[in-house]
Amino acid sequence: MQIDAATIEAFQRDGAVLIKGLFSGWIDQIAEGIEENMASPGPYAAENLQSGESGRFFDDYCNWTRIPAFAEIVQRSPAASVAAQLMQSGSAQFFHDHVLVKEPGTSKPTPWHQDSPYYFVEGQQTVSFWTTVEPVEDATLRCVAGSHRWPKPVLPTRWLKEDKFYPDESAYIPVPDPDAEGMRVLEWPLAPGDAVAFDFKVLHGARGNMSTRRRRAFSLRFVGDDARYVERPGRTSPPFPGHDMQPGQRLREDWFPVVVGQR
Repeated sequence: MQIDAATIEAFQRDGAVLIKGLFSGWIDQIAEGIEENMASPGPYAAENLQSGESGRFFDDYCNWTRIPAFAEIVQRSPAASVAAQLMQSGSAQFFHDHVLVKEPGTSKPTPWHQDSPYYFVEGQQTVSFWTTVEPVEDATLRCVAGSHRWPKPVLPTRWLKEDKFYPDESAYIPVPDPDAEGMRVLEWPLAPGDAVAFDFKVLHGARGNMSTRRRRAFSLRFVGDDARYVERPGRTSPPFPGHDMQPGQRLREDWFPVVVGQR
C-alpha cells in the first residue's frame, strides 16, 4: 500500500491523518481478536467506568502474542509498511496492540491525553493506527493538529479517576480543553477498516458512545529508526516488567519485532 506525498506531508505537519481502507481486508480478524480478548482479558485489562456511569468502556493491551488474529494482523497487514512511509523511516518496529470497546450508551469520554508520556520510548518517528469494526461518527478519535510539536508534553493522568501521577508537574502542561480553547481538532467519520494514523505525541481523545451500536476500536503502535528506550518519572503504561533495557538503547527486537526493514 503506497502512501502519497501529500498524506505523508500532512502527517508530519499535523501529526494525524486518515488512511482510508488500511484494514479493510482485516475486519473479520480484528473482530475475532477483540471478542477473544474480551472473553479472556489479559493482565492489563481495565473497566474504565466508575459506579453510576452508564454503559461499558473496556480496554486492554499487549495481547498479540497470545491472540493469533492479532499476531496475523501485525505481521501480514499493510500497517507496518504504511507506518514506515508515514514516519519516513527505513524500518517499522512493532510496539504494542490496544483494544478499546465502548458499548452502546457509554457516556464517558476518553480523556484528552498524549500517549508518549506514558511510554518508555522516545523518538520523532512514531505512529499509532486506530481503526474500528463498526462505522463510527460521533465516537471517533479526535486529534489536536500540531500538538506533537508542543514544547512541553501534557501531564499524564489515570483514566479512571483522572488524577495525576508524575511527581514534577512543572515539566508538563496541564491537560487542556481543546474545544473551549479553540484548538484545531481533526476528526473523521470512519467506515470499517479506515484508520486514523497519529504520532505518539499528538493530543487526542474521544467522545462517549451514545449510539445504539458498539464501538470496537483496535490500535497498533509502531516506532521507527530513531526510537530509543527512556526512563520516565513514574510507572509506564504498558509497563513491560523485566525488559532489562537501558536508556538510549533501541527496543529489544525479541519483544518488539521489526516488521518492515532492518535495524
